[in-house]
Amino acid sequence: MTATISTGYAAGIDVAATVARCREQLPGPADLILAFVGGKHDPEAALAALRASFGDIPLAGGSAAGAIAGGGTGVGTGGFGYSGLEIGIIAFSGPDVTPKILTNRDLLESEEAAGQALGRAVRAQAAPGSAVLILFDSVAASAPLRLHPASRIMAGFHAALDGLPLHVIGGGLLTDINLSDGWMFDGHAIAKHAMTALVFPPGLHAATAILHGCRPVSSFFEITRVEGAEVLELDGQPALTVIERTLGLELGTTSGQQLSLVATLGQKQGDPFAPFDENNYVNRLILQADPARGSITLFEPDFTIGTRVQIMSRDNALMLESVTQGIADLEAGLHGACAFGLYIDCAGRASVMTGAETEEADLVLRTLKPGFPFIGFYSGVEIAPFAGDYSRPLDWTGVLTVFQRTA
Repeated sequence: MTATISTGYAAGIDVAATVARCREQLPGPADLILAFVGGKHDPEAALAALRASFGDIPLAGGSAAGAIAGGGTGVGTGGFGYSGLEIGIIAFSGPDVTPKILTNRDLLESEEAAGQALGRAVRAQAAPGSAVLILFDSVAASAPLRLHPASRIMAGFHAALDGLPLHVIGGGLLTDINLSDGWMFDGHAIAKHAMTALVFPPGLHAATAILHGCRPVSSFFEITRVEGAEVLELDGQPALTVIERTLGLELGTTSGQQLSLVATLGQKQGDPFAPFDENNYVNRLILQADPARGSITLFEPDFTIGTRVQIMSRDNALMLESVTQGIADLEAGLHGACAFGLYIDCAGRASVMTGAETEEADLVLRTLKPGFPFIGFYSGVEIAPFAGDYSRPLDWTGVLTVFQRTA
C-alpha cells in the first residue's frame, strides 16, 4: 500500500461546503484525518461534514483560532487566516505514516494526573525517538476565564515517560483569538477538557525550530510573591507597578489585554550573563492584570518564588527576523525528502494582535521551500523540545516541525 500525506485548506460560512472543498484537494481515501476547524463553525456540524466526506475513520484536531496551509506538489492552493471560518486538513494514508491516536478526557479533574495517564499510554506505544503531537483543549472555564495549564500537563506527561526519549510538540486548541472556548476531536467524537497524543511511526523523523520575537527591556527581577499563575510581587514590590514603571506606562490604567500585546515575563535559561540569544528564553504571556492587587496573571503557573525573570518586549521586527533565520537554520539541517510540515503558531503573533505590517504566517509560507504538504493552526500555547528530550510549553512562539522519512 502506498503511503501518502496530503493537505486541504478552504474558508467559508457553510461548513459542509468548506470541508468538501478541502476533500477535493486530496488525492484519495485516508486512514486518519487531522483537522483544524475555525471557531465560528459549529463543532457538531463540522464533525458531520467530516464524516460525510471521509467516512468513519479516526479524527484528530479540533477548534482553531485560524488555519495555515502551504502550496506544493499534491497540495491545495494554500493560504492562511484567523476569521474563524478557515478549515485546514491533513490526511494520512498507509501504516508507514499514519499516527496512532491516544486520548485522555480528565483535564478538568487534574491536568498533571491527566498528563501522567497520557504519558503512560504513549510510553506503551512509542518507540525511542518517535515524534509525538499533543493537542489539548485550552479553555477550562470562560467566566471567569481559566486555562488548562500546559506546564502541569507536561510535568505529568514527562514523569510518566520515565526517561523515554521522544520528540514532543503540541499546542492548545482555541475557538478564537479572544480565548472564548475550545473543543477537540478525540478520535471519534467531540470532547471538552480532553487531550490527544498522535504517536507517529518510527520511520518519520521530526526536526523542529522555535521561532521567537521578544527581547529583554529590564534587568533581572526576582519573583518574591506568587500564587499559582498570579505574580503579585517582583523584588518585593507590586508586580504590576514594576512592569508599568519599566515600560513607561501610566500606573493603574493598563488592562491585562493591553499588557499582553506589548510585554511578557521571560526566564533566561543557562548563564544569566551570556550575550542575548532569544533561544535561551522561556517567555510567559500576561493573561490579565489586577490593579487592586497590583498583580499580573500569566498563561502558565510554572514560575515560582525565587524565579529570576526579565520584562520582555514583544518585538515585531525581531519576530520576522526570527522566522527568516529559524527557517534557514532548520532547512540547513534537513537531508532527504520531506514528508510534511506542521506549524503551531501562537494566535498572539497575528498582525491583528501585534500591529505588524507583515503577517508572520505569510512570511513562513513565503520563506519555507515549497514542495511538500504543510499545515498549521493558530494556538493558545505551543509545546516544543527546549532542553534535551524535555518539551515544555512556550508563549508567543511559532513551532515549526518538518517530518522526514528516515529510509
